[in-house]
Amino acid sequence: MQRTPFLDLPPLACAGGSVALPGSKSISNRVLLLAALSHGTTQVRSLLDSDDTRVMLDALRQLGCGVDERGGGLVRITGLGGAQPRSPARLFLGNAGTAMRPLTAALALLGGEYELSGIARMHERPIGDLVDALRQLGCQVAYLGNEGYPPLRIAHGGGRPALQLDAPIRVRGDVSSQFLTALLMALPLTADTQDIVIEVAGELISKPYIHITLELLARFGIAVQREGWRRFTIPAGSRYHSPGEIHVEADASSASYFIALGAIAAGAKGQNGLNIEGVGLDSIQGDIRFIEAARAMGAQITGSANSLQVQRGTWPLRAISLDCNHIPDAAMTLAVMALYAEGTTELTNIASWRVKETDRITAMATELRKLGATVDEGADYLRITPPASPAEWRAASIHTYDDHRMAMCFALAAFNPARLPVRIEDPGCVAKTYPDYFHALFAVTKAASADIPVICIDGPTASGKGTLAAAVAARLGYRLLDSGALYRLTALAASQAGIAIDPANEAALAQLAASLPVRFQAECVLLAGADVTDTIRQETIGMQASAVSRLPAVRQALVALQHGFRQLPGLVADGRDMGTVIFPAANLKVYLTASAQCRAERRHKQLISKGISTTIDSLRADLEARDASDMQRSTAPLKPAQDALLLDSSGLTVDQTVAQVLDWWQARRPFSA
Repeated sequence: MQRTPFLDLPPLACAGGSVALPGSKSISNRVLLLAALSHGTTQVRSLLDSDDTRVMLDALRQLGCGVDERGGGLVRITGLGGAQPRSPARLFLGNAGTAMRPLTAALALLGGEYELSGIARMHERPIGDLVDALRQLGCQVAYLGNEGYPPLRIAHGGGRPALQLDAPIRVRGDVSSQFLTALLMALPLTADTQDIVIEVAGELISKPYIHITLELLARFGIAVQREGWRRFTIPAGSRYHSPGEIHVEADASSASYFIALGAIAAGAKGQNGLNIEGVGLDSIQGDIRFIEAARAMGAQITGSANSLQVQRGTWPLRAISLDCNHIPDAAMTLAVMALYAEGTTELTNIASWRVKETDRITAMATELRKLGATVDEGADYLRITPPASPAEWRAASIHTYDDHRMAMCFALAAFNPARLPVRIEDPGCVAKTYPDYFHALFAVTKAASADIPVICIDGPTASGKGTLAAAVAARLGYRLLDSGALYRLTALAASQAGIAIDPANEAALAQLAASLPVRFQAECVLLAGADVTDTIRQETIGMQASAVSRLPAVRQALVALQHGFRQLPGLVADGRDMGTVIFPAANLKVYLTASAQCRAERRHKQLISKGISTTIDSLRADLEARDASDMQRSTAPLKPAQDALLLDSSGLTVDQTVAQVLDWWQARRPFSA
């Protein structure tokens, strides 16, 4: 979604329907690199489109791989096939550990000169254990900043380095499993004539992610032999071959949010729980075992090979004590589920959280406390006790630390029993793995209509209310209703249908208005799929719209249509009677005006820029006539609502009017500064 500063979630009431998950990040970036290292071309289907996969694709292009994006999650990768990657190269890898760690290992073994960097947080995520293992082999890898952390320089301008492969390569396994994954994916490039052995020092964490790596290596022709979780052997003669086509399974970590949703939320009327499509009970991803934890807390879960069905079972949920080593990412969702459990939930063996996109243990504890929970934080554990009663819940603005999983987890707090809104700061951070998360969430959840916030912006023609409403909606991530466009659209549709705008045709015009196939998309207005944005702004259509709006049956037909725009997460509606007639209980009402001279000058400038000849005097006369007509009509005349805030924009810029409305809105929200 758009990088808005925050997204306010109203209290959510129930959930139901189906959600199709995006492809797995862990599988997507592994598949991309394996395809890049292989001989031949690999067709990758259902690839995740996210920040992390985009930085990987960009890096592969820089290195000389063929990358053909076909759209719809289909990408064709033509591998290097043993050729030297393009060098020198500077690779920016954002905050994608699934790109930084494996690419470091592969490029260090393939030879060439490279610099690998990322965002500031990536430079705080450890990589020293992987670099130590590569240096054992004879690779020249240098730190460009702090010891043990990116950015890195790989210096093998003369080609492939001479490697020391006789002894086992040792790597720590207790900080990040990505170090082992990186070696497992890179070392087959050197296994021409001898077995390559990797030994893990310490307890290997996140074993299910290593399972994913091994499964995918096998798909690309590398049969790694495993002795427990401490010794891995890559057989001599191993060589990457494209499987031709590979399908990326939907993301099991992302499934955790909707499994939790099904466990927390009451079922929507007429819906049999929540159906999750794209991942099933036999997934190769370790995070699918989140199902076991959710069931232990009380969720009712069934499924098949490619789908899951979830319903709320035990309520309140049961508190659990769980070693989360096997589901480190999905375990974050359990921390928020604990808010709805009876008793104290304990999550242990989560030390790896501290070296993820942020220090997730501290971040989780801090934000849970904002909501009213009691949290005991340790080096590798959290103990979470929910608020004792609805009265102890607090409306909170959740800081997300540029961490996608923090944003997605805490959206579930909007089901709190106190019916308080929840603010998610920087909601766009979900683009790292699930860009459409909030759209998917809103598609399967419902709120009481009265809980969905509405901002009304009314005012006379050419006061700038349409521009203001669109800007405010974009800043808040809310839906937009241009009610004036509905009357213009009715006038246009009537013209296209050959229906004269006359009181004698009121019934036919009302029937036409009731079924308008209208959609607002950014700043475009679509009628039956056609962009009619400019057409309906013509002055003749505007005058016809005013005539249409005076017909009571047409206005009544459009009332239900306008009410239907009140959808999650909120609505900004502009028009002439939004605050007086359509949404009289709106949370904020603004009456925007400007002098007739100022409005005429603005409209003149707008029309001249479009090549339409007119004069300011004629425009002013038209506007004054339109104002008089709108104010004097018997049905819903143009006037400020009694509780509207008046805003004269005659001497203000667009940015200043937007800032004023946002200030008024912020003052009415329950979140502390």
